[in-house]
Amino acid sequence: MRTFRLVIACPDGVGIVAKVSNFLATYNGWITEASHHSDNQSGWFFMRHEIRADSLPFDLDGFRQAFSPIAREFSMEWRITDSAVKKRVVLMASRESHCLADLLHRWHSGELDCEIPCVIANHDDLRSMVEWHGIPYHHVPVVPHDKETAFAEVSRLVGEYRADVVVLARYMQILPPQLCREFAHRVINIHHSFLPSFVGAKPYHQASLRGVKLIGATCHYVTEELDAGPIIEQDVVRVTHRDSVEDMVRLGKDVEKMVLSRGLRYHLEDRVLVHDNKTVVFD
Repeated sequence: MRTFRLVIACPDGVGIVAKVSNFLATYNGWITEASHHSDNQSGWFFMRHEIRADSLPFDLDGFRQAFSPIAREFSMEWRITDSAVKKRVVLMASRESHCLADLLHRWHSGELDCEIPCVIANHDDLRSMVEWHGIPYHHVPVVPHDKETAFAEVSRLVGEYRADVVVLARYMQILPPQLCREFAHRVINIHHSFLPSFVGAKPYHQASLRGVKLIGATCHYVTEELDAGPIIEQDVVRVTHRDSVEDMVRLGKDVEKMVLSRGLRYHLEDRVLVHDNKTVVFD
């Protein structure tokens, strides 16, 4: 069923839900899902509504025009999207295949409702797997002494393919600040630890040295600060002193796949609202 997704963040106050609900009722809008959250700490209010598109008398542009006065009245940060318009997801990878293979499988089976116009990788190892799915594969090597050239090509490809979101499926490279700013809250990364613990490289080795009993994975938006962006989704698996680093890597890969796919799905369905460096996720 085709729906419009209305997502709102604004300073909290009286009458917001009533005003939005009355607006939708006035135009015979049929709400199929409604989520609200009031954050007492920040004083902000968050809302997500799904409305049957065929119940409304206008398209997205008409909705925006009609709703704008209410948005101004409550100083809303808001957007309205159409579930029928699939987001374009550019995947980026390195040599590790598990996250990329999982996303491609979920896309191929229809579990992820998006378009994947291309895959960009800094190694050529995964080309055959990607091209089997009929997706263009771009090998853009990242040379340590000239990363600027590589990321200029990455930026060009992301623009050429009109990406709505970029997913780092174990890309294992730090994006330049300019790209982080240009795609703020539109670059999704999977980090193989339960952030904020064990940032940076070799987190399973760090976890093993600390003798942790839980290891995890974190799906988050990329910012200029390494592994510190707003967190979308996390999960953990229990380990013991008997588990080697290799065991942790094996167990962790399953968690990484699940966390990344859930986080991407939440983003594709407009379920993630970012305020400061925190997220509200209406799952």
